[in-house]
Amino acid sequence: MNASIRNTLLGGLAVGLVGSAIAADLTPEEQIQTRQAGYRFMSWNMSKIKANLDGDYRQPRVEAAANAIAGIANSGMGVLFAPGTEQDIGEVKTRVRPELFTNQEEVAEVAVAFIEAANSMAETAALGSEDEVRAAFGKLGQSCKGCHDKFRKD
Repeated sequence: MNASIRNTLLGGLAVGLVGSAIAADLTPEEQIQTRQAGYRFMSWNMSKIKANLDGDYRQPRVEAAANAIAGIANSGMGVLFAPGTEQDIGEVKTRVRPELFTNQEEVAEVAVAFIEAANSMAETAALGSEDEVRAAFGKLGQSCKGCHDKFRKD
């Protein structure tokens, strides 16, 4: 296994373990804000990959962005979807659908698909050609869409 990917996975595991403890100390509002920050960071990194695929392809930049996405995917941020975070709380708004909190089997399926796609993207970004990265990026985008379609309000 590539050292960069191994370090990303180990870092994600450590963050996930620490994240569980930290999430327990966060208010529901803070949990919503924290998970939204994670998704904004992933979106920013997805944009960096897309810009490289649409323009001047620079493998190190793509690899760094892919590793950031994989790190978040493996961070255990599912703990930030605790009871009480399924609805807007004061000024803190959420776009999560209530089904995310009641359909755990389907949530697990889309979560595993996303983690697998993110890990594959990181591996491909480190070792693959631009065409292989493009294909992995498409699969990663589809895994994101799979969750958005089922569990995110427009």
